[in-house]
Amino acid sequence: MKRVFGAKKDKEPPPSIQDASEKINKRGDTVEEKITKLDAELSRYKEQIKKTRPGPAQEAVKARAMRVLKQKRMYEGQRDMLYNQTFNLDQVAFASEGIKDAQQTMSALKSANKELKGMMKTVKIQDIDNLQDEMLDLMDVSNEIQETLGRSYNVPDDIDEEELMGELDALEADMGMETESEGVPSYLQPDKEPDLDAELNLPAAPIRHEAAPAGRSNAQAEDELGLPAVPRASLRG
Repeated sequence: MKRVFGAKKDKEPPPSIQDASEKINKRGDTVEEKITKLDAELSRYKEQIKKTRPGPAQEAVKARAMRVLKQKRMYEGQRDMLYNQTFNLDQVAFASEGIKDAQQTMSALKSANKELKGMMKTVKIQDIDNLQDEMLDLMDVSNEIQETLGRSYNVPDDIDEEELMGELDALEADMGMETESEGVPSYLQPDKEPDLDAELNLPAAPIRHEAAPAGRSNAQAEDELGLPAVPRASLRG
């Protein structure tokens, strides 16, 4: 059968967008090189026209330059067409990549959705509410235990406001007296004359006794140390 009808040839896979874009870009580069060569040739013809006098020779150079310019215009048209094709292929490639990204995103979302559904089956709102209620009850019990352990013993509870204010006034008076007697020096305390000798701890000044008046016996006179004074007459003799 294969000899009669021949074997069926395998179809080649269609070129991808990237392959087609690369092929067109190569053609565009080739055309661009041709245009560059034609530009260089036109520059030479321009110099020749400047150097040649008007006449048949100059007209011949202009004719060759016109022919090169027509070729350049043709290649420029091909180049623009190839660039437009490349632009269209780039747009198609961009759209294709966007669709592929969307497919991958959808696959990831489906997988995550399936996983979330499986996790939600193990977590119930009623179980969370029951757990919260149980935690609140445990916290209340803990507070009661702490209050019970912190309870004071033999503390009178029948103290009224009048007794409280009296106690505070007495405490304030005691603190004021302690401040006046301990914290403030005597010379700074109000309504008191400062005792400088007591503050400075100075010894008392010695008392000087005058001579005994007439009619008083010398035995009764005393000197500075409190001893009987010796008469001056006895000192001179």
